[in-house]
Amino acid sequence: MYLKKIDDLIGIPFVGGGRDPNKGLDCYGLVMEVFRRYGYELPEYTDAVREWNNEKRCHEFYTEQKSRYWKEIKNPTVPCLIAFSFNVPRGTVNHSGVYIGDGKFIHTRERVGACIESINNPAWRRLIEGYYECTINGSKESNNTGKE
Repeated sequence: MYLKKIDDLIGIPFVGGGRDPNKGLDCYGLVMEVFRRYGYELPEYTDAVREWNNEKRCHEFYTEQKSRYWKEIKNPTVPCLIAFSFNVPRGTVNHSGVYIGDGKFIHTRERVGACIESINNPAWRRLIEGYYECTINGSKESNNTGKE
């Protein structure tokens, strides 16, 4: 069992620019929802949402957001953002998920929807660009074991 109830998010369909769990979420919409459940209100980025499939804009959004709201950490804690380079050159971030403990993360994909996967799966591990702790004031309610 994970530290916060997220089971109801599993299977929510992927929708580009999606921000409503009742209609569908994109990867950042899911990140926003999971962090909201931990007491964090992440900012919206409407330009990035309109251009969710634009590789360059996604990376600019990540770079801008990282410097303002996130601190890179070496080992994942609960919750933390996981940044991925998914089918793009290394160093270009275009996908995100949330570490939920016990070596697992939640994210959403176009044909799959919201799902939980292992950060230790070689297919995902090689795509991880970094782990990030939110610097916005929130109620980080976890034991922060970050077990993998």
